[in-house]
Amino acid sequence: MTNTRKHTALPKAQILIEALPWLTRHHGKTVVIKFGGNAMVDEDLKAAFAQDVVFLRHAGLKPVVVHGGGPQISRALDRHGIVSEFKAGLRVTTEDAMDVVRMVLAGQVQRELVGLLNRHGPLAVGLTGEDAHTLTATKHRPEIDGELVDIGRVGEITDIDTGAIEALLADGRIPVVSSIARSQDDHHVYNVNADTAAAALAAALGAETLMVLTDVEGLYEDWPNSDEVISRLTASQLEKLLPELSSGMVPKMEGCLHAVRNGVTTARVIDGRVQHSILLEIFTDEGIGTMVVPDEQGES
Repeated sequence: MTNTRKHTALPKAQILIEALPWLTRHHGKTVVIKFGGNAMVDEDLKAAFAQDVVFLRHAGLKPVVVHGGGPQISRALDRHGIVSEFKAGLRVTTEDAMDVVRMVLAGQVQRELVGLLNRHGPLAVGLTGEDAHTLTATKHRPEIDGELVDIGRVGEITDIDTGAIEALLADGRIPVVSSIARSQDDHHVYNVNADTAAAALAAALGAETLMVLTDVEGLYEDWPNSDEVISRLTASQLEKLLPELSSGMVPKMEGCLHAVRNGVTTARVIDGRVQHSILLEIFTDEGIGTMVVPDEQGES
């Protein structure tokens, strides 16, 4: 009996001790996590995500979750008979579509996530960028073939007020933020890309880490010829790669670049299809995604 106990308990103790340097390093630090991709739709991955975030909170970190809801929005628009149209990788958002976007993000995706987190205690509080002027935006007009295009109520963040989020963090809560912003110019709201919103919030909060969940293993060295993942690169190296990236990866990597250029210590793209990928990334040597770090002094 004693022997079996010893054999099963020791590896567990070793795993816990292995996490110690990271626990020490990250204690009290803010980490912004962009929730998206498969992790948002697969029940087991959703549950594992909620466990990871609650674990971070109990391990002394301050997690902030930011989410969009592409697939859920597309389904709801279909049900309302509104056609989903994309230009420059962004959803064209009419006034009618914006009502649905707001309803889905704040009323469905966010509620579900808050519910999953709160199975573990009275931790999560949901808000949208509209609350307490958290996110303010103006109309975003992407350039396509040299021309500025109108894609409706899609916003570009112009201002961030972190007061409400910081108050929640100080109270030991986990803020869950929907990527909708109040308008700087009128009384409407804007749909904001969630990768961009997470990166802007990470910078404004002075976060230690930005983590973006994706449906790929990370940034590939030479896709599609190789599936070798780049495990670490500097801001300047990433900037050179940006023009070659696939459209879905661009806002994620631009977000990582913005974060590390504006005070965030590391930005990581991690594979949300792997259960507990967040814990693996933060508490082990075997980081499982691509980590972007600021340029070292002297690099441009």
